[in-house]
Amino acid sequence: MNLTDYASLRQSNPVDVIEWVAASREWAFERSCDDEIAVAVAGVWTDYAVSFSWLENIEALHLGCAFDLKIPAHRRAEVLQLLAKINETLLVGHFDLWQQEGAVMFRHALLLSGGAEPTSQQAERMLAMALESCERFYQAFQFVIWADKPAEEAMACAIFETAGEA
Repeated sequence: MNLTDYASLRQSNPVDVIEWVAASREWAFERSCDDEIAVAVAGVWTDYAVSFSWLENIEALHLGCAFDLKIPAHRRAEVLQLLAKINETLLVGHFDLWQQEGAVMFRHALLLSGGAEPTSQQAERMLAMALESCERFYQAFQFVIWADKPAEEAMACAIFETAGEA
C-alpha cells in the first residue's frame, strides 16, 4: 500500500479537530482552506498567532506559533545562539528564526501515518506545549533583544525556578 492509499482511508481532515478545539474554547480562529487554520491565543506576555496545517503528502499536522518580536539586525547572531540553547532543552518541538521576517516561531508536527486520526487531547496538548514553550522563553528573547544581554545570561534567567515559599 502506498501513501496515496492511506490518504483515502482517513476518516476526516485533522484540521477539523483543531477547529472543534478552538470553537469549544471560544478562541478566535479563521479557516482559510480545508488544510489550514489560524488561531489567536492570548498569553501572559504577548498574543500568539498559531497556525495548524495538514501536510497530506507526509501525513503530518504542523503547528507554527509566532509572536510579535522584531529582532534588530545587530542582535540576530545573539538570538541565534539563544535559539540553539533553548532548543537543547526542548524534548518536543523547536524554535526557528525566520530571517527574512526577523521573527521567532515555535514549530512542531504530529505524524499521523497510516490514516491515524488525531484526538482533541493531542491537539490541545500540541497547542499547550507550544504556548508553554513560548511563555517560558519569551523573557529570554526580550533580555537578548532589548537589554543587550548575552544568550547565556538570558537563558539562565529563563530556566531559573523558584523553590519553596517566602
